[in-house]
Amino acid sequence: MLMRRELRPDVLTHLGPLPVARFMREVWGRRPLLVRQAFPGLRPPLTRGELFALAAREDSEARLVRRDAAGWHLEHGPFPRRDLPALRTPHWTLLVQGVDLASEAAHRLLARFRFVPDARLDDLMISWASDGGGVGPHVDNYDVFLIQVEGRRRWRISRQRDLALLPDVPLKLLANFRPSAEWVLEPGDMLYLPPGVAHDGVAEGPCMTCSVGFRAPTFAELLEPWQAAAAEHARLPGRVSDSGRPATLHAGRLPRDLVTQVHAALSRHRPSAADTERFLLAHLSEPKLQVIFEPAARAVDPAAFSRLCAREGLRLDRRSRLLTGRAGLGINGEWLAWPRAGRAILARLADYRALAPQECRALPDPVLTLLAEWAEAGWLHLGATPPEVRA
Repeated sequence: MLMRRELRPDVLTHLGPLPVARFMREVWGRRPLLVRQAFPGLRPPLTRGELFALAAREDSEARLVRRDAAGWHLEHGPFPRRDLPALRTPHWTLLVQGVDLASEAAHRLLARFRFVPDARLDDLMISWASDGGGVGPHVDNYDVFLIQVEGRRRWRISRQRDLALLPDVPLKLLANFRPSAEWVLEPGDMLYLPPGVAHDGVAEGPCMTCSVGFRAPTFAELLEPWQAAAAEHARLPGRVSDSGRPATLHAGRLPRDLVTQVHAALSRHRPSAADTERFLLAHLSEPKLQVIFEPAARAVDPAAFSRLCAREGLRLDRRSRLLTGRAGLGINGEWLAWPRAGRAILARLADYRALAPQECRALPDPVLTLLAEWAEAGWLHLGATPPEVRA
Protein backbone atom coordinates (compact mmCIF):
# COMPACT_ATOMS: atom_id res chain seq x y z
CA MET A 1 0.00 0.00 0.00
CA LEU A 2 1.31 3.47 -0.89
CA MET A 3 1.80 5.71 2.15
CA ARG A 4 1.22 8.93 0.24
CA ARG A 5 0.50 11.26 3.14
CA GLU A 6 3.43 10.21 5.33
CA LEU A 7 6.07 10.65 2.65
CA ARG A 8 4.58 13.43 0.55
CA PRO A 9 6.95 16.42 0.45
CA ASP A 10 5.89 19.46 2.42
CA VAL A 11 4.35 21.12 -0.63
CA LEU A 12 2.60 24.43 -0.13
CA THR A 13 -1.17 24.23 -0.23
CA HIS A 14 -1.76 27.98 0.09
CA LEU A 15 0.10 31.15 -0.82
CA GLY A 16 -1.19 33.31 1.98
CA PRO A 17 -4.98 33.06 1.83
CA LEU A 18 -4.90 31.92 -1.80
CA PRO A 19 -5.17 28.14 -2.42
CA VAL A 20 -2.44 26.85 -4.72
CA ALA A 21 -5.03 25.56 -7.20
CA ARG A 22 -6.47 29.06 -7.55
CA PHE A 23 -2.99 30.59 -7.73
CA MET A 24 -2.07 28.33 -10.65
CA ARG A 25 -5.36 29.08 -12.38
CA GLU A 26 -5.47 32.86 -11.91
CA VAL A 27 -1.96 34.13 -11.09
CA TRP A 28 0.77 31.80 -12.39
CA GLY A 29 2.35 33.27 -15.52
CA ARG A 30 -0.12 36.18 -15.46
CA ARG A 31 0.57 38.74 -12.74
CA PRO A 32 2.78 39.46 -9.72
CA LEU A 33 1.64 38.46 -6.25
CA LEU A 34 2.92 39.65 -2.87
CA VAL A 35 2.37 37.19 -0.02
CA ARG A 36 3.02 38.55 3.46
CA GLN A 37 4.29 35.91 5.89
CA ALA A 38 4.15 33.10 3.37
CA PHE A 39 6.72 31.38 5.62
CA PRO A 40 6.23 32.62 9.20
CA GLY A 41 9.27 31.93 11.36
CA LEU A 42 11.36 30.82 8.37
CA ARG A 43 15.08 30.54 9.07
CA PRO A 44 17.71 30.88 6.31
CA PRO A 45 18.62 27.50 4.78
CA LEU A 46 22.28 28.51 5.20
CA THR A 47 23.99 30.97 7.49
CA ARG A 48 25.95 33.79 5.90
CA GLY A 49 29.18 31.96 6.72
CA GLU A 50 27.93 28.74 5.13
CA LEU A 51 26.88 30.63 2.00
CA PHE A 52 30.28 32.30 1.74
CA ALA A 53 31.96 28.91 2.18
CA LEU A 54 29.81 27.46 -0.59
CA ALA A 55 30.74 30.35 -2.89
CA ALA A 56 34.43 29.46 -2.35
CA ARG A 57 34.02 25.91 -3.67
CA GLU A 58 35.28 25.02 -7.13
CA ASP A 59 31.97 23.37 -8.00
CA SER A 60 29.88 26.41 -7.02
CA GLU A 61 28.15 28.73 -9.47
CA ALA A 62 28.66 32.10 -7.80
CA ARG A 63 28.60 35.73 -8.96
CA LEU A 64 29.58 38.97 -7.29
CA VAL A 65 27.81 42.18 -8.32
CA ARG A 66 29.19 45.51 -7.11
CA ARG A 67 28.19 49.10 -7.76
CA ASP A 68 30.43 52.10 -7.11
CA ALA A 69 31.15 55.53 -8.54
CA ALA A 70 32.60 53.90 -11.67
CA GLY A 71 29.41 51.92 -12.32
CA TRP A 72 28.39 48.27 -12.19
CA HIS A 73 30.86 45.39 -11.91
CA LEU A 74 30.30 41.63 -12.35
CA GLU A 75 32.69 38.84 -11.34
CA HIS A 76 32.31 35.06 -11.48
CA GLY A 77 33.47 32.72 -8.70
CA PRO A 78 34.64 30.77 -6.95
CA PHE A 79 35.30 33.42 -4.29
CA PRO A 80 37.60 32.76 -1.34
CA ARG A 81 36.42 34.90 1.57
CA ARG A 82 39.38 37.26 1.13
CA ASP A 83 38.11 38.12 -2.38
CA LEU A 84 34.75 39.35 -1.09
CA PRO A 85 34.29 42.96 0.04
CA ALA A 86 34.05 43.79 3.73
CA LEU A 87 30.59 43.25 5.21
CA ARG A 88 30.20 46.96 5.95
CA THR A 89 31.05 47.98 2.40
CA PRO A 90 27.75 49.02 0.78
CA HIS A 91 26.31 48.14 -2.62
CA TRP A 92 27.50 44.58 -3.21
CA THR A 93 25.70 41.28 -3.64
CA LEU A 94 26.87 37.67 -3.67
CA LEU A 95 24.64 35.26 -5.61
CA VAL A 96 25.01 31.48 -5.45
CA GLN A 97 22.98 29.26 -7.80
CA GLY A 98 21.91 25.68 -7.13
CA VAL A 99 22.13 25.87 -3.35
CA ASP A 100 19.54 23.07 -3.20
CA LEU A 101 22.19 20.72 -4.62
CA ALA A 102 24.50 21.32 -1.67
CA SER A 103 22.10 21.87 1.24
CA GLU A 104 19.33 19.58 2.46
CA ALA A 105 17.54 22.53 4.09
CA ALA A 106 17.59 24.45 0.79
CA HIS A 107 16.41 21.34 -1.04
CA ARG A 108 13.46 21.04 1.35
CA LEU A 109 12.52 24.67 0.78
CA LEU A 110 12.66 24.15 -2.98
CA ALA A 111 10.49 21.03 -2.65
CA ARG A 112 7.67 23.12 -1.17
CA PHE A 113 7.08 24.46 -4.69
CA ARG A 114 6.49 21.07 -6.30
CA PHE A 115 2.91 22.08 -7.09
CA VAL A 116 4.65 23.04 -10.36
CA PRO A 117 5.99 20.05 -12.38
CA ASP A 118 9.63 19.14 -11.79
CA ALA A 119 10.18 19.53 -15.55
CA ARG A 120 9.86 23.30 -14.98
CA LEU A 121 11.58 23.53 -11.59
CA ASP A 122 15.15 24.80 -11.90
CA ASP A 123 16.94 25.62 -8.66
CA LEU A 124 17.13 27.68 -5.51
CA MET A 125 19.50 30.63 -5.57
CA ILE A 126 20.53 32.54 -2.47
CA SER A 127 21.77 36.09 -2.55
CA TRP A 128 23.39 37.93 0.33
CA ALA A 129 23.58 41.70 -0.02
CA SER A 130 25.19 44.46 1.99
CA ASP A 131 23.27 47.70 2.56
CA GLY A 132 22.15 49.07 -0.79
CA GLY A 133 23.17 45.90 -2.61
CA GLY A 134 21.26 44.61 -5.61
CA VAL A 135 21.72 43.58 -9.23
CA GLY A 136 19.92 46.52 -10.80
CA PRO A 137 16.59 46.80 -12.67
CA HIS A 138 16.16 43.91 -15.10
CA VAL A 139 13.70 41.49 -16.68
CA ASP A 140 13.71 37.69 -16.31
CA ASN A 141 12.15 35.38 -18.86
CA TYR A 142 11.04 32.83 -16.29
CA ASP A 143 8.80 32.59 -13.23
CA VAL A 144 10.41 33.28 -9.88
CA PHE A 145 9.45 33.27 -6.20
CA LEU A 146 11.52 35.75 -4.16
CA ILE A 147 11.56 34.75 -0.49
CA GLN A 148 12.99 37.11 2.11
CA VAL A 149 14.77 35.04 4.76
CA GLU A 150 16.90 37.61 6.57
CA GLY A 151 16.87 41.41 6.77
CA ARG A 152 14.80 43.68 4.54
CA ARG A 153 14.74 44.26 0.79
CA ARG A 154 12.79 46.87 -1.15
CA TRP A 155 11.32 45.57 -4.40
CA ARG A 156 10.08 47.80 -7.20
CA ILE A 157 8.31 46.37 -10.25
CA SER A 158 7.04 47.58 -13.60
CA ARG A 159 5.06 46.22 -16.55
CA GLN A 160 6.83 48.60 -18.92
CA ARG A 161 7.36 47.70 -22.55
CA ASP A 162 10.53 49.73 -22.92
CA LEU A 163 13.22 47.07 -22.45
CA ALA A 164 16.17 49.06 -23.79
CA LEU A 165 19.39 48.20 -21.96
CA LEU A 166 22.14 50.33 -20.52
CA PRO A 167 25.17 50.30 -22.87
CA ASP A 168 28.61 49.14 -21.79
CA VAL A 169 27.39 47.41 -18.62
CA PRO A 170 28.30 43.76 -17.79
CA LEU A 171 24.69 43.13 -16.70
CA LYS A 172 21.47 43.35 -18.73
CA LEU A 173 20.09 46.39 -16.92
CA LEU A 174 17.14 48.46 -18.06
CA ALA A 175 18.05 51.94 -19.22
CA ASN A 176 14.68 53.51 -18.42
CA PHE A 177 13.21 51.66 -15.44
CA ARG A 178 9.90 53.22 -14.35
CA PRO A 179 8.49 51.41 -11.30
CA SER A 180 4.74 51.29 -10.84
CA ALA A 181 4.63 49.50 -7.47
CA GLU A 182 6.99 48.82 -4.58
CA TRP A 183 7.11 46.92 -1.30
CA VAL A 184 9.57 46.26 1.48
CA LEU A 185 9.81 42.54 2.23
CA GLU A 186 10.51 41.30 5.76
CA PRO A 187 11.66 37.78 6.72
CA GLY A 188 8.95 35.29 5.76
CA ASP A 189 7.46 37.50 3.02
CA MET A 190 7.43 36.33 -0.61
CA LEU A 191 6.99 37.99 -3.99
CA TYR A 192 6.00 36.00 -7.09
CA LEU A 193 6.91 37.45 -10.48
CA PRO A 194 5.87 35.98 -13.84
CA PRO A 195 8.14 36.29 -16.90
CA GLY A 196 8.55 39.73 -18.39
CA VAL A 197 7.97 41.85 -15.28
CA ALA A 198 10.75 44.38 -14.77
CA HIS A 199 11.99 44.46 -11.19
CA ASP A 200 14.69 45.85 -8.95
CA GLY A 201 15.51 44.70 -5.42
CA VAL A 202 17.68 46.78 -3.08
CA ALA A 203 18.81 45.69 0.38
CA GLU A 204 17.89 47.96 3.28
CA GLY A 205 20.71 46.88 5.53
CA PRO A 206 22.35 43.45 5.16
CA CYS A 207 19.86 40.88 3.91
CA MET A 208 19.47 37.40 2.45
CA THR A 209 16.96 36.39 -0.24
CA CYS A 210 16.09 32.98 -1.67
CA SER A 211 14.99 32.82 -5.31
CA VAL A 212 13.11 29.78 -6.58
CA GLY A 213 13.42 29.83 -10.35
CA PHE A 214 11.70 27.84 -13.09
CA ARG A 215 13.13 26.83 -16.44
CA ALA A 216 11.49 28.25 -19.56
CA PRO A 217 13.78 27.39 -22.50
CA THR A 218 12.99 28.92 -25.86
CA PHE A 219 12.00 26.58 -28.66
CA ALA A 220 15.14 27.68 -30.50
CA GLU A 221 17.26 26.49 -27.54
CA LEU A 222 15.56 23.10 -27.69
CA LEU A 223 15.84 22.68 -31.46
CA GLU A 224 19.46 21.53 -31.70
CA PRO A 225 19.36 18.89 -28.90
CA TRP A 226 15.92 17.74 -30.14
CA GLN A 227 17.27 17.25 -33.65
CA ALA A 228 20.33 15.43 -32.29
CA ALA A 229 18.11 13.09 -30.28
CA ALA A 230 15.87 12.52 -33.29
CA ALA A 231 18.88 11.69 -35.47
CA GLU A 232 20.18 9.22 -32.89
CA HIS A 233 16.97 7.17 -33.06
CA ALA A 234 16.13 7.70 -36.75
CA ARG A 235 15.94 4.76 -39.10
CA LEU A 236 16.63 5.98 -42.63
CA PRO A 237 17.65 3.20 -45.02
CA GLY A 238 19.73 3.86 -48.10
CA ARG A 239 22.53 6.25 -48.92
CA VAL A 240 23.37 8.96 -51.42
CA SER A 241 23.79 7.57 -54.93
CA ASP A 242 24.58 9.20 -58.26
CA SER A 243 25.21 6.21 -60.49
CA GLY A 244 24.93 7.13 -64.15
CA ARG A 245 25.88 10.75 -63.50
CA PRO A 246 27.64 12.30 -66.52
CA ALA A 247 31.03 13.93 -66.21
CA THR A 248 30.84 17.51 -64.97
CA LEU A 249 32.50 20.67 -66.12
CA HIS A 250 31.73 22.38 -62.78
CA ALA A 251 33.35 20.28 -60.05
CA GLY A 252 32.87 23.02 -57.47
CA ARG A 253 29.09 23.25 -57.97
CA LEU A 254 26.69 21.39 -55.65
CA PRO A 255 24.57 19.14 -57.90
CA ARG A 256 20.91 20.14 -57.80
CA ASP A 257 19.76 16.51 -58.02
CA LEU A 258 21.87 15.73 -54.91
CA VAL A 259 19.99 18.42 -52.99
CA THR A 260 16.67 17.00 -54.17
CA GLN A 261 17.64 13.41 -53.34
CA VAL A 262 18.87 14.19 -49.82
CA HIS A 263 15.97 16.53 -49.06
CA ALA A 264 13.45 13.88 -50.07
CA ALA A 265 15.14 11.23 -47.92
CA LEU A 266 15.54 13.37 -44.81
CA SER A 267 12.05 14.82 -45.09
CA ARG A 268 10.61 11.33 -44.73
CA HIS A 269 11.81 11.29 -41.12
CA ARG A 270 9.33 13.14 -38.95
CA PRO A 271 9.84 12.64 -35.19
CA SER A 272 6.65 11.59 -33.44
CA ALA A 273 5.20 12.90 -30.20
CA ALA A 274 6.71 9.83 -28.53
CA ASP A 275 10.13 10.83 -29.86
CA THR A 276 9.68 14.32 -28.43
CA GLU A 277 8.62 12.90 -25.07
CA ARG A 278 11.69 10.68 -24.98
CA PHE A 279 13.89 13.69 -25.78
CA LEU A 280 12.30 15.86 -23.08
CA LEU A 281 12.53 13.16 -20.43
CA ALA A 282 16.26 12.85 -21.03
CA HIS A 283 16.98 16.53 -21.66
CA LEU A 284 14.99 17.97 -18.75
CA SER A 285 16.31 15.37 -16.29
CA GLU A 286 19.91 16.31 -17.09
CA PRO A 287 21.61 17.39 -13.83
CA LYS A 288 23.43 20.70 -13.45
CA LEU A 289 26.90 20.74 -14.99
CA GLN A 290 28.61 20.87 -11.61
CA VAL A 291 26.86 17.74 -10.31
CA ILE A 292 29.10 14.70 -9.88
CA PHE A 293 27.56 11.65 -8.25
CA GLU A 294 29.65 9.50 -5.95
CA PRO A 295 29.24 5.83 -6.96
CA ALA A 296 28.96 3.19 -4.25
CA ALA A 297 32.29 1.96 -2.90
CA ARG A 298 31.47 -1.58 -3.99
CA ALA A 299 29.01 -3.30 -6.28
CA VAL A 300 25.47 -3.44 -4.91
CA ASP A 301 24.23 -6.98 -4.34
CA PRO A 302 20.52 -7.04 -5.35
CA ALA A 303 19.55 -9.59 -2.68
CA ALA A 304 21.19 -7.64 0.16
CA PHE A 305 19.87 -4.39 -1.29
CA SER A 306 16.33 -5.83 -1.31
CA ARG A 307 16.54 -6.67 2.39
CA LEU A 308 17.98 -3.28 3.33
CA CYS A 309 15.48 -1.16 1.43
CA ALA A 310 12.60 -3.26 2.81
CA ARG A 311 13.89 -2.35 6.26
CA GLU A 312 14.96 1.28 5.70
CA GLY A 313 13.16 2.56 2.60
CA LEU A 314 14.73 4.57 -0.22
CA ARG A 315 15.14 8.19 -1.22
CA LEU A 316 16.45 9.89 -4.33
CA ASP A 317 19.66 11.85 -3.98
CA ARG A 318 18.67 15.53 -3.77
CA ARG A 319 20.65 16.17 -6.97
CA SER A 320 18.84 13.45 -8.95
CA ARG A 321 16.17 14.42 -11.45
CA LEU A 322 13.55 11.77 -12.18
CA LEU A 323 10.69 12.43 -14.62
CA THR A 324 8.07 10.04 -15.94
CA GLY A 325 6.14 9.90 -19.19
CA ARG A 326 3.82 7.60 -21.08
CA ALA A 327 6.40 5.29 -22.62
CA GLY A 328 9.26 5.60 -20.16
CA LEU A 329 11.15 7.70 -17.67
CA GLY A 330 14.10 10.05 -17.64
CA ILE A 331 16.68 10.05 -14.87
CA ASN A 332 19.78 12.23 -14.79
CA GLY A 333 19.90 12.64 -18.55
CA GLU A 334 19.07 9.04 -19.48
CA TRP A 335 15.85 7.74 -21.02
CA LEU A 336 14.57 4.28 -20.06
CA ALA A 337 11.53 2.38 -21.24
CA TRP A 338 9.18 1.33 -18.47
CA PRO A 339 10.19 -2.08 -17.08
CA ARG A 340 7.77 -4.90 -17.69
CA ALA A 341 6.44 -4.59 -14.12
CA GLY A 342 6.49 -2.00 -11.36
CA ARG A 343 5.52 1.13 -13.23
CA ALA A 344 3.36 2.42 -10.37
CA ILE A 345 6.12 2.20 -7.76
CA LEU A 346 8.60 4.06 -9.99
CA ALA A 347 6.01 6.76 -10.69
CA ARG A 348 5.53 6.99 -6.92
CA LEU A 349 9.28 7.47 -6.46
CA ALA A 350 9.28 10.27 -9.06
CA ASP A 351 6.34 12.06 -7.43
CA TYR A 352 7.43 11.73 -3.81
CA ARG A 353 11.19 11.17 -4.21
CA ALA A 354 11.09 8.49 -1.50
CA LEU A 355 9.66 5.05 -0.80
CA ALA A 356 8.65 3.83 2.64
CA PRO A 357 10.04 0.49 3.82
CA GLN A 358 6.61 -1.10 3.34
CA GLU A 359 6.62 0.00 -0.31
CA CYS A 360 10.00 -1.63 -0.89
CA ARG A 361 8.79 -5.09 0.05
CA ALA A 362 8.04 -7.49 -2.78
CA LEU A 363 9.41 -5.17 -5.44
CA PRO A 364 9.23 -6.69 -8.93
CA ASP A 365 12.60 -8.01 -10.05
CA PRO A 366 13.00 -5.50 -12.93
CA VAL A 367 12.40 -2.60 -10.53
CA LEU A 368 14.71 -4.03 -7.88
CA THR A 369 17.47 -4.43 -10.45
CA LEU A 370 16.96 -0.89 -11.68
CA LEU A 371 16.96 0.61 -8.18
CA ALA A 372 20.09 -1.33 -7.26
CA GLU A 373 21.83 0.09 -10.35
CA TRP A 374 20.77 3.61 -9.36
CA ALA A 375 22.03 3.05 -5.81
CA GLU A 376 25.36 1.85 -7.20
CA ALA A 377 25.58 5.02 -9.32
CA GLY A 378 24.83 7.21 -6.28
CA TRP A 379 21.49 8.36 -7.67
CA LEU A 380 19.51 7.12 -4.67
CA HIS A 381 20.20 6.07 -1.10
CA LEU A 382 18.86 3.86 1.63
CA GLY A 383 16.61 5.55 4.17
CA ALA A 384 13.23 7.07 3.32
CA THR A 385 14.20 10.41 4.87
CA PRO A 386 17.53 12.24 4.64
CA PRO A 387 19.68 12.84 7.68
CA GLU A 388 18.39 15.68 9.85
CA VAL A 389 19.94 19.08 9.30
CA ARG A 390 19.62 22.41 11.02
CA ALA A 391 15.98 23.53 10.96
